[in-house]
Amino acid sequence: MEDLKQVAAKAALDYIQPGQTIGLGAGSTIAHLVNYLKSEEALFKSITTITSSYNTLQQLREHGFSIKQPGDVSRLDIYFDGCDQFDHQLNALKSGGGIHTQEKLLAAMADKFILIGDGAKYVTQLYTTFPVVIEVIPEAVPFVMKQLKKIFSLANPELRLSNKKDGAVITEHGNLLIDIWFRSFPPLDSLNHRLKEIPGVLETSLFYNMAHAAIIAGKKGVEIIPKDPAYLI
Repeated sequence: MEDLKQVAAKAALDYIQPGQTIGLGAGSTIAHLVNYLKSEEALFKSITTITSSYNTLQQLREHGFSIKQPGDVSRLDIYFDGCDQFDHQLNALKSGGGIHTQEKLLAAMADKFILIGDGAKYVTQLYTTFPVVIEVIPEAVPFVMKQLKKIFSLANPELRLSNKKDGAVITEHGNLLIDIWFRSFPPLDSLNHRLKEIPGVLETSLFYNMAHAAIIAGKKGVEIIPKDPAYLI
């Protein structure tokens, strides 16, 4: 059976031009894209890469890509990333990896932010099978928990614990993660603002109104979904 993530990754090559600065996220689809970029020798030698992911960074180093750190730049030509799910307006949840703060920074830097993956991630509206995750400074966790329960009385916030070590997951910035499980999502257009108004909250895993397009692969083949029908990637 054909790997749909691999198909989507290969299709993404068409949108990369020689000499560009390319941002890359995390996950298996991105890993496929890195492998395809390596196989295109002229493209591989001419592009500069930046990533939000430790695993992707190791892969880029192993293949000998030209790499810059996120703090070295303020603009990317294009940023590719996968997600847990995204809706018809291309609002996405990127909750699993716990690196959404860095991912969102690169997505905001990019002239074009393109989601890539298999068609199963494309849904009519976001489902609560995935939490909204917030990165929180350690000192603020008790206060943030209290505020979340006050503002979203039906939600269930949980400190994310590690399954590899005893204790909580600690981010690259030394912060903690809170998974907010909703029974139904509040209006997405105000959710980020309501969460980030709480002192101590750094960033959320809801990528609202950020992606320009998506490249997905499914039973019908590769499909390009622009946020705006008039927008050409």
